[in-house]
Amino acid sequence: MKRFLIFGLIALMGAPAFAQNADATPESGVMLDIRDSENVTLSDFLWLNRLIIVFADSDRDPAFQRQMELLLERPEALLERDVIVVIDTNPSEQSEIRTILRPRGFSFVLLDKDGVVKLRKPTPWDVREISRSIDKTDLRQQELREAREAG
Repeated sequence: MKRFLIFGLIALMGAPAFAQNADATPESGVMLDIRDSENVTLSDFLWLNRLIIVFADSDRDPAFQRQMELLLERPEALLERDVIVVIDTNPSEQSEIRTILRPRGFSFVLLDKDGVVKLRKPTPWDVREISRSIDKTDLRQQELREAREAG
């Protein structure tokens, strides 16, 4: 049922297709990796990806819906920063992520590649704000330096 509601949410936002773990925006065709928390273990992403984790008590929460819209507007910026989006809208399941991060209601959490929480917000954030926060981290600064030196 939860997966069906997620599919419906993405369809309502105007995305043309939603694969099991990915979404494409109509403007760019860029795939944003969106995963359900029930199949996610945080250690699987350590040193590989940054995680944006979006919590809500229901996928009908207006803050959750707005956050998903904002993320889907500019997936390219998130992909450049190795971001995967994880959603958890069922507090009764007590996923591993929910147990570790202990959100209350809607919550936006950004984890860096080292597994450290870099940002927690009780309201939706747009990709520009998220990108700026990521770009200020030591790990992202190191990535940018290495890219300049290699290129």
